[in-house]
Amino acid sequence: MTDFFAPCPRGLETVLFNDLVEMGGQNVRATEGGVHFSGDWALCYRVNLENRVASRVLWRVKEGWYRTEQDIYKAVFDLQWQRWFNVTHTIRVNTTAIRCALKSLEFITLLVKDAVCDRFRAHCDERPSVDTLTPDVRIHVFLEDEKLMLYLDTSGDPLFKRGVRQNTNIAPIRENLAAGILRLSGWTPGTPLLDPMCGSGTFLIEAVQMSLNIQPGIARSFAFEKLLNFDKPVWQAMKQAAIAAQVPPKPLEIYGSDMYGDAMKTAWRNLSDAGLSDCVELNQANILEISAPAEHGIMVANLPYGERMGELDELAELYPKLGDTLKRKFGGWTAYLFTADKAILKLMRLSPSKRTPLFNGAIECRLLEYKIVSGSNRPAK
Repeated sequence: MTDFFAPCPRGLETVLFNDLVEMGGQNVRATEGGVHFSGDWALCYRVNLENRVASRVLWRVKEGWYRTEQDIYKAVFDLQWQRWFNVTHTIRVNTTAIRCALKSLEFITLLVKDAVCDRFRAHCDERPSVDTLTPDVRIHVFLEDEKLMLYLDTSGDPLFKRGVRQNTNIAPIRENLAAGILRLSGWTPGTPLLDPMCGSGTFLIEAVQMSLNIQPGIARSFAFEKLLNFDKPVWQAMKQAAIAAQVPPKPLEIYGSDMYGDAMKTAWRNLSDAGLSDCVELNQANILEISAPAEHGIMVANLPYGERMGELDELAELYPKLGDTLKRKFGGWTAYLFTADKAILKLMRLSPSKRTPLFNGAIECRLLEYKIVSGSNRPAK
């Protein structure tokens, strides 16, 4: 049994917790910003391949205590790094700390790198090179009070990089956050879905992949493939089974629109590059002018930032009009609006039935649920 930690966007810990329990994880425990779990290496491969919410999967190789920089150096040097990767692999060290009494995280990062290199020198009289951009191996150091945890990254590039969306617009939403919002909305494949501010198409692509059983990691590689304990036959069998389980592309009740032509072109290119353009109906339209594409369904929208729509007063003008549009045209639908702007709560003229705190990186946001009752805005007699 091996110990892992999967970070995720803050606010999605419960979604990830339930995923890992369902996937067979042991000792599953949620904490702020991620979930601890235990399992075999096949589970690690599977979480990297299949999970839509996790940001990474980190393998915990050391847990202990420290008081000085020398304690950290010794803890790192004592590990048999040469058992896990070769001296020819490039490395990068990332350090994160909470309530750490030591003065410089930069110095700790340098110290850990030196300790790893010194261990290799003691073993084979050579040292690995550092590559801060595209390393073969990422080493994560986490300090909390006087507790030290060391991890090897099994993912490589963060898991929101699916290898699918190559083109982006201003302020795109990350894929794992978009997938988490879809999960929180209760949307399931087969239910009509509309993103009226689709931008580069992130919600649309995630929904299509879920509908066609396309695993999020099927088009990319992972850092665990470079580790010395990599079980290639197990991984190849897992990938082949995932590919065999995919459903061929077909038209789906998934709809996207945006008022900007450039955004529509970007969304279409991303869908087309992924071979999914036939699955989604795209239209260039203002959110205030569209109609519901079905009698009922789920609307999701990453509401615009100031630089995209203009100044904040323009957004303030948009919100009441958006509320009116939902009441007039989307009876029977449930809308999920993702925003960092608290002004919407007063200006929409609709009361959200649920407010879920979520973080887009460091930005605190809310996912607002609006259940639109049919005929809730009857014309006056």
